[in-house]
Amino acid sequence: MTVLRRTAGVLAATAVIGTATPATTALAAGTSPSPSASAVLPSGLFGGSDPKFDGVWRQSLALLAQRAVGVTPAAKAVDWLAGQQCANGSFAAFRAEPTAACDAQVPVDTNSTAAAVQALKAAGGHDDDVAKAVSWLKSQQNKDGGWGYTPGSASDTNSTGVVIGALAAAGASADRSPYDLLAKWSIPCAEDGGGALAYQPDKQGKLAANADATAAGVLGALGKGFVTTAGKAPAEGYACAGSGSGKALTREEVARNGAAYLGDAMSATGHLVSTLPGAKPQPDYGNTADAVVAMAAQGWTKPAKKPYAWLEAHAVPWAQQSGPAAYAELILAAHAMGADPRDFGGTNLVTALNATGPAPRAAAAKHTEEKKSGSSVWWIVGTGHSWRLRRELVQPRAAKLRSESSSDQRLRRR
Repeated sequence: MTVLRRTAGVLAATAVIGTATPATTALAAGTSPSPSASAVLPSGLFGGSDPKFDGVWRQSLALLAQRAVGVTPAAKAVDWLAGQQCANGSFAAFRAEPTAACDAQVPVDTNSTAAAVQALKAAGGHDDDVAKAVSWLKSQQNKDGGWGYTPGSASDTNSTGVVIGALAAAGASADRSPYDLLAKWSIPCAEDGGGALAYQPDKQGKLAANADATAAGVLGALGKGFVTTAGKAPAEGYACAGSGSGKALTREEVARNGAAYLGDAMSATGHLVSTLPGAKPQPDYGNTADAVVAMAAQGWTKPAKKPYAWLEAHAVPWAQQSGPAAYAELILAAHAMGADPRDFGGTNLVTALNATGPAPRAAAAKHTEEKKSGSSVWWIVGTGHSWRLRRELVQPRAAKLRSESSSDQRLRRR
């Protein structure tokens, strides 16, 4: 689900073609184009950069993060997102003229639609919009059970994961099970990258470990999305293991093995590494946050503590540069870990996120910690209400690269 989800499709195509344009190179590096001098950004939109590639994605993540911590988003922020929907229920990354009918020139996609479903469901009051979007998503399911980024495209793990999360958030189910596909793309434990999921098989059918796809696949296999609380660790323990019966992996085994791969990948440094072609390897903040969410959802909060601590120590400058979706990802990681996003290494992520968009209608005023069964449960106390921090679900991701990571590649992720 990572932040800069918006250029996922462009970057994936670039990986095939082998040549990056200056624009895609800049976007992949974590920067985003500023609006032209004549451009006027919608007042309900989060962030100050050009929304062409990620408007719906970053808006959805921002609204989800606010709701996860008991903040009521501004009505115009929710209305802006709802107004981006096409008549058939789908969403594009951004529609500059939302009053105009969607046509073949409007590139709708499953990731933007799935993210919007989760955000509108969490915001409430948009059941008809959610139902139309869910109907469209179900109509886009491929024969293999998965989803591709754009209508008619081949299935990929990231898109499949985020759509599963959207359907779960809406209380809907797919016409065909997507879990067999995830099991097929889970790399056997004894092989290189064992436990990980591939973005897609290559032309020869070979699977390559992809951390971004693995995080999405774990949440998808668990039937969860972007917003989740910590699950219960499996009795089998923290390890990658086969089914033991020679049969295909169950969805629970896919999630367990994927989470184990992510934990092992971050055990030494505490973070994942971005490996964009032609670029110097560097820490991958967004995918590290996504990996923390996936591990927590699986119930492995203990091995996720090291990467979470690394994020607390290093990720705030990245979020300041990247904008609302980055703040949202960090908030959702804190939420999944049962930590306080208002004290993220000394930074109040909620205040920082709120400052990137229209002022929320009601924000949590204070929080207290309740000890229960030896664990910390955060409660948000608002104006006359008590809110238990909980995640509704969702994970999107636009089509993602087959490279090992891509938070700063994907201007979706996410």
